[in-house]
Amino acid sequence: MKTQHPKFRSRTAAAFTLIELVLVLSIIAILVAAVALNSSGFLGAAQDTTVAGDLQKINTALIAYQASSGRPPTTEQGLESLVSKPSKPPVPDKWYPYMDELPKDPWKQVYHYRTPGTKSKKQYDIWSAGPDGIEGTPDDIGNWKKEEGK
Repeated sequence: MKTQHPKFRSRTAAAFTLIELVLVLSIIAILVAAVALNSSGFLGAAQDTTVAGDLQKINTALIAYQASSGRPPTTEQGLESLVSKPSKPPVPDKWYPYMDELPKDPWKQVYHYRTPGTKSKKQYDIWSAGPDGIEGTPDDIGNWKKEEGK
């Protein structure tokens, strides 16, 4: 029986060729790209869910404000009146801090407030300007029902 000395063993069995390495790296790159494209949809849904949760928290604080003062804050008083007592009239007789701090939307912008509301069926509109940061564009997310197709 013929045996080979370990020093002279064939290298082809123990090493990868350049073509094999390129092929494996290409497959990994394709998989990473596919995961990145699919996860971008999840990120958008997560941001929309975050905005919806923030709008609900703000709405709850506005209901409490209205219950204690008899009216929602004016547009000029804004959402800031939920964390610090308004200095602009009408200043409520009874005021409490309704929120510790105002949340920012997922794009690090402030939420907007307007009363009387023009888009919502509520007395007021609360909204995020969305990813583009510009008010009045189709990507705005508010306490109103989105129009179909947008």
